[in-house]
Amino acid sequence: MFVVGCDVGGTFTDFCAIDMDTGAEIVFKVPSTPDDPARAIVDGLDRMLASHGVSADQVARLEHGTTVATNTLIQRKGATVVLITTEGFADLLEIGRQIRPHNYDLQQDAPTPLVPAELRFELAERVLATGEPHKVPTAEDIDRIVARCLDAGADACAVCFLFSFLNPRHEEAVGEALARRRPDLPVSLSSEVLPEFREFERLTTTVLNAYLQPALGSYLSHLKQQMDARYPGVVIGINQSSGGLMSVERARNYPIRTALSGPAAGVAGAIQVAKTSGEPNVITLDMGGTSADVCLIREFAFDVGLDHNVSGFPIRLPVVGINTVGAGGGSIAWMEADGLLKVGPISAGSVPGPACYGSGGTEPTVTDANLLLGRLSEGGLLAGEMPLDRAASEAVFERLSRQIGMQSFDIAQGVLEIVVSNMVQAIRSISTERGHDPRECVLMAFGGAGPLHGVEVARALGIDRVLVPAAPGILCAKGLVVADLTEEFSRTVRVRPETDGMDAVWRYLGELVEAGSAWFATEEIPENERVARAVLEVRYIGQNYEVPIEVADYSKGPPEKHLSVDELRELFMREHDRRYGFFNAEDPVEVVNVRLRVRGRLKRIDAAPSAPQAEEGAGEPITHRDVQFKRGAWVKTPIYDRASLAAGTRIAGPAVLQQMDTTIVVYPGDKASVQGNGNLLIEIGAI
Repeated sequence: MFVVGCDVGGTFTDFCAIDMDTGAEIVFKVPSTPDDPARAIVDGLDRMLASHGVSADQVARLEHGTTVATNTLIQRKGATVVLITTEGFADLLEIGRQIRPHNYDLQQDAPTPLVPAELRFELAERVLATGEPHKVPTAEDIDRIVARCLDAGADACAVCFLFSFLNPRHEEAVGEALARRRPDLPVSLSSEVLPEFREFERLTTTVLNAYLQPALGSYLSHLKQQMDARYPGVVIGINQSSGGLMSVERARNYPIRTALSGPAAGVAGAIQVAKTSGEPNVITLDMGGTSADVCLIREFAFDVGLDHNVSGFPIRLPVVGINTVGAGGGSIAWMEADGLLKVGPISAGSVPGPACYGSGGTEPTVTDANLLLGRLSEGGLLAGEMPLDRAASEAVFERLSRQIGMQSFDIAQGVLEIVVSNMVQAIRSISTERGHDPRECVLMAFGGAGPLHGVEVARALGIDRVLVPAAPGILCAKGLVVADLTEEFSRTVRVRPETDGMDAVWRYLGELVEAGSAWFATEEIPENERVARAVLEVRYIGQNYEVPIEVADYSKGPPEKHLSVDELRELFMREHDRRYGFFNAEDPVEVVNVRLRVRGRLKRIDAAPSAPQAEEGAGEPITHRDVQFKRGAWVKTPIYDRASLAAGTRIAGPAVLQQMDTTIVVYPGDKASVQGNGNLLIEIGAI
């Protein structure tokens, strides 16, 4: 039986199918269909299986990374949302934390609230900071406010009361009243979306969840309908921003968890590749058609942050520590009013795409620059299925040439230098700016465009090795195949261990364990495949942010004994020192949140496929063409078919390696070698 990973990007929809019995791997790629992403998924799946003689009944699962939530937020095409909140707090959505989006820009405003003032309704309710009800809303009050919401013609409703994370009963009462009157209306309760303190982040996360519910719900229903018609019985898993899968039903209820779905899958795939190559410390460079995502991996693990910003809106949910910059193959080169050349963040996407795609693109892009400089072949992408029009690239760069007063080739080289600089800055923000030396890592370049620019990015950072996976353009899809079902349950406690004791912490943790057991049962996870780990978020008294500490493994039930206060403090000091380089053993601490992270392991093939066997003529260039590696210098460069390169093959640069899903550029003076697992290691000569 096959498990299929499908990652929908802005330009291409990628597939990776693995036979769980034999480990056989199939990779495939088709252009995305932004008007209906499900069409590219189902049609692409049909084409992939047909081309490899696999029948529909041989597919067991489809693991899906989606950009629907992200695109909905970027384009502001979500639902009309009404908000019900505590009396006196309707304007919290606009007041926020009074943080300017750009400190030195006096003209730029914060994003317009997704719920206008006339659609925010206040309910006379109040829960004390102890969790005790202080003002209980009457049934008449609730019915009255529900009627106002429904009369407003909203597509979704967000409910967020001040202390509902301690006592959710008032929110639940409103939710029940809405369900009685409009059972089809999507409702987001903050006590379910994010049952934690910090009311502003909880409010914005809940509003964003409601804003996305109709769009993602409609998309997932359409996708499931299409899949059921052609692939009955296939189970669909949706990737979360935290790097794990969830069911379609939970994705409908909590669409905000998919805001960074695709990039998180790429990191999971990168960790598997890093393990097969024995590289524990990696910086990932996932460059696609629209953006580039970078992540720092240390000891085969990535950091998961809770506070994030999506399209200008703060959210608080588990998110893989990824930094994204608008630097992709489709990033458009343009002239700013100051007369300087800029690249991105606007992208041509897949429709119309770069000019060389021949689909109506009229702006010069990074892909057009690569084609002009000989780095991409006119034979095209996707193993020749998508030819590239060099004349179209020349025409759009000629127009820019007249505007700037420089040669087209020089401008194309400048475009590549700018996009590399943008990616370098993104990597520095997750490495050097946080006290990590990028030179201690290997750069892993993947995505459709990552291997084109990986060496230049590495050289700018002082990194001397670049690792390119066997199927770099499909790595996000492969990351979906190796992912497991995950869920997270949390509660806010605010306990000082030294004075209050830890009884409340362990009591709340017991409640979370019960919720985790119910989730395991719902997802039908066998007992021997269940993983549950308890995490406490601890901070010094007076600090504003917490440090997560894993304290116990609940996979086989509660531990025989809980941590002592001294043991908890020691773990906290150690983690604080690792993250920030210091700790104070005397200062008092407090436990703020309790979390239970649960995982249902799915059957996976962990072994990496071996490199292809050498054939007659393997390892020899298939052709030569002129390539420009630095401004004004053209070099006659051998072009290789990567599929023909056997393990152990070594190639001295300059060279260009072509494959179905990407193109790899090896600079003069660099050396590339094929590893036994099929990965390609590029050693950079002069840094």
